[in-house]
Amino acid sequence: MADLSDSILLAAAAIPSGRVSSYGDLAKVVGCGPRLVARVLSTSGGSTCWWRVVRSDGTIAAPYVVEASELLAGEGVVVRDGRVEMARFRAEL
Repeated sequence: MADLSDSILLAAAAIPSGRVSSYGDLAKVVGCGPRLVARVLSTSGGSTCWWRVVRSDGTIAAPYVVEASELLAGEGVVVRDGRVEMARFRAEL
């Protein structure tokens, strides 16, 4: 499990500034499910750029909307009503 967690954190860290990825995108890269990606990111203690990972429809998880929106805006990512335009800001992994 530790190796899988490390792989998830490394994949998230590879998302470039100004881009986002979905939980499912990272899950495909790593070879696990999106819920595991979410759990690892939520328990990582902020050790990676968690704010660059959003739901597949571009929405940000409710408890993190304000903080993630501010961090993303600082990178030039537009967030409207808690949602990122995936077609415009999705990273190629």
